[in-house]
Amino acid sequence: MKKHLIVLGFAVLALSSCKQFKKGEGDMQYIIHEDKEGPTIKEGDFLALQMILKTEEDSVIQNTHDYDRPMFVAQQKSAFKGDIFSGLAMLSEGDSATFKINADSLQQKMNMQKPANTKGKYLVFTFKVDKIIPKGKLSDADFNGKIEQFFKAETQKAKNSEGGKISGYISSKDLKPTKTPSGLNYIVDKQGNGPKAVAGDTVQVNYTGRFLTGKIFQTSVAEIAKKENVFNPMAPYQPMKVVAGAHATVPGFDEALLMFPKGSKVTLILPSNLAYGEQGNPSIAPFTPLIFEIEVLDVIKPKAGSQPPVAAQPAPAAPAH
Repeated sequence: MKKHLIVLGFAVLALSSCKQFKKGEGDMQYIIHEDKEGPTIKEGDFLALQMILKTEEDSVIQNTHDYDRPMFVAQQKSAFKGDIFSGLAMLSEGDSATFKINADSLQQKMNMQKPANTKGKYLVFTFKVDKIIPKGKLSDADFNGKIEQFFKAETQKAKNSEGGKISGYISSKDLKPTKTPSGLNYIVDKQGNGPKAVAGDTVQVNYTGRFLTGKIFQTSVAEIAKKENVFNPMAPYQPMKVVAGAHATVPGFDEALLMFPKGSKVTLILPSNLAYGEQGNPSIAPFTPLIFEIEVLDVIKPKAGSQPPVAAQPAPAAPAH
């Protein structure tokens, strides 16, 4: 399913370069790629959308396919003629379209900052409408109940497909991982020859966390963040110190801290039960498998009477602009 969505996203972009944009409301320009039968989006409706946002120079700002889940929004009243919500109001469930929206208006009226790397007049949004839950005359309780049912169904789909995603990833990369009894898959990229941590030791590591798509959600290495266009100037970008065996981070990461000696570089493939589990977090959906690339920089024995460092959980970085 994911593969087909990615293919669709790029196919839509290819079509947009062939078709002519039409004049829409205000300064909007648009192309409808797929036009399904059904009611159009109304103010207050709940939407699940796939989105690719680009500059006119074709630089990708955001792509929901990278995060293995759609974006969820409530249809709003337009902030100005020809804004994003004006475009979405033209669409039905199953439709796909590309909209050129005035970048200065987005910044002034919707507080969407214009990327520094564009001189174009427009930002280019390509949407695929996966699901509409109409608000209509439903009470808030009934409407919220339908949304809750949708999320439960999506979570069950993610749970059922997770194993296939992991095996598909391993097969597509032609990997030969070792699997531990817990379900952690790992590949040793460089074998270290230093000491190995035992429970209570502090391990200093550099790490990069990715979705199976390859998209980074967090890294401790500034050079990697810059190279892959996820650099966040507010992030500290420094090795993480974490106490081994103290369950101070996600289970698969915690397990790995006790397995590899100083100097090792390892790729971890974590099923969701060894990552953020069935709950997920605000930026990682439930039942999402993850990749961690780690380098064990040091193993530090505790000093008598010292307090161990408190390690922060790896968490998604802010999107680059």
